[in-house]
Amino acid sequence: MKISQLLPSITLFAILVSCQAQEQNSSTVIAFGSCSHQDNDDQMWSEITAEKPDLMIMAGDNIYGDTQDMSEMKEKYEKQKSRPGYQKLMKNTKIIGIWDDHDYGVNDGGKYYAKKDSSKNLMLDFLDVPQNDPVRDRRGAYSSYVLNDNDKSIKVILLDTRYFRDTLQRDEERRYLVNEDGDILGEEQWHWLESELSTSDANVNIIVSSIQVIAADHPYEKWANFPKSHNKLLYLIGQTSPSNTLIISGDRHIAELSSMEIDGLNYPLYDLTASGLTHTWRKSGEEENQYRIGDLIIAKNYGLITIDWSNEEILLEVKGTDRQELLSHSITLN
Repeated sequence: MKISQLLPSITLFAILVSCQAQEQNSSTVIAFGSCSHQDNDDQMWSEITAEKPDLMIMAGDNIYGDTQDMSEMKEKYEKQKSRPGYQKLMKNTKIIGIWDDHDYGVNDGGKYYAKKDSSKNLMLDFLDVPQNDPVRDRRGAYSSYVLNDNDKSIKVILLDTRYFRDTLQRDEERRYLVNEDGDILGEEQWHWLESELSTSDANVNIIVSSIQVIAADHPYEKWANFPKSHNKLLYLIGQTSPSNTLIISGDRHIAELSSMEIDGLNYPLYDLTASGLTHTWRKSGEEENQYRIGDLIIAKNYGLITIDWSNEEILLEVKGTDRQELLSHSITLN
């Protein structure tokens, strides 16, 4: 299976997947992961490459920049990109992605980070986004891609949860206070997202959010810290009701699968979190999540989405070191 990218003409970009003349592929494989520290030699690029994914999605914290110094940020990106394992993945798989907080430039940061435009350009350079790509000219780093496999298509929507996000306040009892009136995406991105969802004719739609959307019980960063934005996102997904929509997320240094029913969808909405390409929690523990399916995974991990077109099934997986299966859940294509 080959992957090529067309030059963009508007805000939608196409990754065309063409099969060899005699080949008839019945599955599309998408890998994703987050939280990869550039100074950690124990990376997971070899495991991901061995999965032979058609696409790799970097879901945030792709480096740990945490700096106002853009020369330092650039050096960290260069170190990550020069790793032999990552270079091999690049040669075999198309890579797209979005930032979270540490590669944005400040831990748990939002719209007031002064270097966000310079940082954005470095991230796009790291991901080899063309200079004529419209994302280069807009405020924020959000974008969308379409992956075509014969007569089937997958839309990947990369949300920017940093550039426009309002501030969170800390509390002694819970890490963050709920920001009742705050926003995550900003007006421009909300309009764009509504258009992306309402006009999508893809067979499968994957929304990439660096922070968790469904899990709401933990005290850390999550969409539920901004209830207006959280409710708006769920309402928008239900109202537009694009086919076979699911969410992938990172940030947490754990992995888990969450699911909930929302008005307007005739199928459950899933949020598969895979976080910890180089590091995870230092010790085992428990964390409440009323929406969790299966176990909380505390181990280095990456996520896999395998769309089996012939059997009309999507397999959601989390794998660890040496491709060990840590979580597996099948859902039926609608």
